[in-house]
Amino acid sequence: MKQQRCPRLRHQESEHNFISVLILSVIPNRFAPGVRRYAVPVFVFAGVAGGIAPPIGVLALLVGGAILWFFRDPSRQPSGPGIVAPGEGHVTVIREEGEQIRIGIFLNVTDVHVARAPIAGEVTQCTHREGAHRPAFMKESPRNERVDIAVTTPDGPVEISLIAGAVARRIYPYVHDGMSIDRAQRIGHIDFGSRVDVLLPPKYTADDLLVTDGQKVRAGESIVARRE
Repeated sequence: MKQQRCPRLRHQESEHNFISVLILSVIPNRFAPGVRRYAVPVFVFAGVAGGIAPPIGVLALLVGGAILWFFRDPSRQPSGPGIVAPGEGHVTVIREEGEQIRIGIFLNVTDVHVARAPIAGEVTQCTHREGAHRPAFMKESPRNERVDIAVTTPDGPVEISLIAGAVARRIYPYVHDGMSIDRAQRIGHIDFGSRVDVLLPPKYTADDLLVTDGQKVRAGESIVARRE
C-alpha cells in the first residue's frame, strides 16, 4: 500500500473566493475545511434553480443545509483533566495492544467529523496510507485508507489514527511532523464520518479508563482515560 508523509495544510489557498465567502459568512458557525467544495456548488445551484423550478431550489437548499451540518465544527473544551476523546461518536473498540490500550470511536454521518488531539505533545510522524474503504465498524477496517499521527508526550508515546470508511473517502490532517499540539486541538477531519482511534501511553492501564464499549463521547470534551 502506498504511504506518504502528511503535507502541511494548505486549505486556505483554494477555500477563499468571493462566492464561497459570501455564502458562508452569513452562517454563524465554524466549519471544517473542505465544506466549500461541497456546499458552494449546491447553494449556487439552489439559487439558479429557485428562479426556474422553486421545488428543486428548495430541495437543493435542504441538501446544502445537510452538508453544512455534516461539516460543522463547534467549539469544545475538555470537561476535566485526562485524555480527551479524539473523535465524536460511539466507542466500538477497547483492547490491549502490547503495552498499550487502543480506544476506537465510530463516527456516523450525523456526528462531528473533526478529530481532536487527546493529549498535548509533539508530532513525530504523520503518515497518510492508501487502502480500502470498508465500513469502519468492520474488523477489516484497519486495512482502510488512514492517517496515523505519532505523538511524543510527557506520559509516553501516543498514536492517533483517522480511518476512512465506506462513505468517507477523504481524510484531511491538519498537522505535520515536528508540530506541537495542545490537548483538544483540531488535528484533522474525515469527510462524512468513519473512525478515530487513540493508542494510549504505555503507563495507562484498564483501571484508568473512563469509557465503556458503546458509550457516546464528544471529541475534545469527553475524558476517556485519567491517571490518579
